[in-house]
Amino acid sequence: MHTVHAVMAVKHIDRAKSRLANMLTTEQRGRLVLAMFADTVVAATAVPALASLTVVTPDPLVAARAGELGAHVLAEPPGRHDPLNTALAAGAQDVRDRYGPTRLLALQADLPALRTAELADVLAVAADGARALVIDHTGTGTAALLVGDRTAALAPRFGAESARAHRDGGARALSGHWPGLRCDVDTPADLVAVRALGVGAFTADTLRDIGMTSQRSDPVRTVC
Repeated sequence: MHTVHAVMAVKHIDRAKSRLANMLTTEQRGRLVLAMFADTVVAATAVPALASLTVVTPDPLVAARAGELGAHVLAEPPGRHDPLNTALAAGAQDVRDRYGPTRLLALQADLPALRTAELADVLAVAADGARALVIDHTGTGTAALLVGDRTAALAPRFGAESARAHRDGGARALSGHWPGLRCDVDTPADLVAVRALGVGAFTADTLRDIGMTSQRSDPVRTVC
């Protein structure tokens, strides 16, 4: 695949990662969400084929960090029934409004172990003009959705069983050893997994500050 424009959606950080509530306070979860988001942005925007990144969020802290990291920021549109997919679709439309027909990438925003080389490899193996996805480590979710057709709608179907929903929508699952890309963080077990893989600098510093040591490392040759 050639040049793509990426879209991420991030909700209010004080409402995020509720499944980590037994191990982290609300304030700690917010800091971790912001750190994981920053590491994801840094890794993704270093990919040469990534032409731009648009972040859709209602949270001023996320918006400020996104701007600092060079992303275009879009306020979250109304959409209480399905805010995540509404936000991603709005971001994709905003990209097309600004750049015209272009390839799209919807990427999860909580991939602290993502390596730039992983995402670059995904874009290289994705067939031009096709719709594709990278299934997450659970086997049911979606880490990334790619739309190679320059005019086709993003049509995001993130949520429960999103991998199946995206396949039903015509996306082909890509195969590859991309453990950092496949490892989003929702549960304590996910946090253990990304720490084993090695997280980015923002997440490592935050985990250290809240009493959980971690460090960046070379990719681990295991599936997350």
